[in-house]
Amino acid sequence: MNLRQVEVFKVVMTNGTTARAAEVLHVSQPAISKMIQELERSLGFDLFKRIKGRLQPTQEGQLFFREVEQAFLGLTHLRGAAARIRDYGSGEIRIACLSALSTNVVPRALHAFMKSNPNVAITFQARMSSNVRDLVATGQFDLGIVADEIDRTGVEVKEFAQFRVAVALPKGHPLEALEIIRPADLAGQAFVALAPEDTTRREAEITFAEAGVSVRTVIETPYSTTICAMVAAGIGIGLVNPLTAEPYQGHGLTLRPFEPALHFRTLLITPPNRLPSTILEDFIRELRNAI
Repeated sequence: MNLRQVEVFKVVMTNGTTARAAEVLHVSQPAISKMIQELERSLGFDLFKRIKGRLQPTQEGQLFFREVEQAFLGLTHLRGAAARIRDYGSGEIRIACLSALSTNVVPRALHAFMKSNPNVAITFQARMSSNVRDLVATGQFDLGIVADEIDRTGVEVKEFAQFRVAVALPKGHPLEALEIIRPADLAGQAFVALAPEDTTRREAEITFAEAGVSVRTVIETPYSTTICAMVAAGIGIGLVNPLTAEPYQGHGLTLRPFEPALHFRTLLITPPNRLPSTILEDFIRELRNAI
């Protein structure tokens, strides 16, 4: 028994005659009859009785036809699944991102992506970079956007973007009078700092040490958005990604450039040994456009 024989049997049952089945399948009527006979031999029972030149399904033939219909429903489902995979990959993408880009770059990218891919289901989480790395390394998420201090083993890594560091000041702070803020200007200031493992914090500490400057750290946090909120509340000064500070500007927070230039560096990570789906590649393009 092969699929072609079963298909011929289904068409004969649906259309009632071998002549009509031959027209539908664009083959000769003898070819239809031969395939039905071969199918009967392989099954070990008759599918039709030949009565006055016409085919009448046997009881066994009717029972077999029910099974064939169920099988072809399964094939129809497979065709639909193949079409969805062709058009949308898995039909979903799972994204995890460091907090700093979760309120700016990623929402803009998602908005553009969803306009052209409205049927794709999206899961999104904002986490610490180390947690994002673990979610991607274990295959739970398809894409991670992380800071560059992560452990790069067990993930595929591509450079994403750099963002120049700015100084976030509480509204009305005396340093607002400066157009550019340098390390010496921050001496003794209350400082809201990133977590010690953050690459940008470590670079800032080296810059302060080279300038002979000591800042007074009052709070540490791994989240740039938290730094912005603390600064806006008047707790201290912080070094932030200007994109992260966008919602706070004019609402208790002012930005000034910092020199010498420091940068936040970000990476895109994907699970190991897994090629990105078409929809994931589309989303990554929108991410790059949203910077």
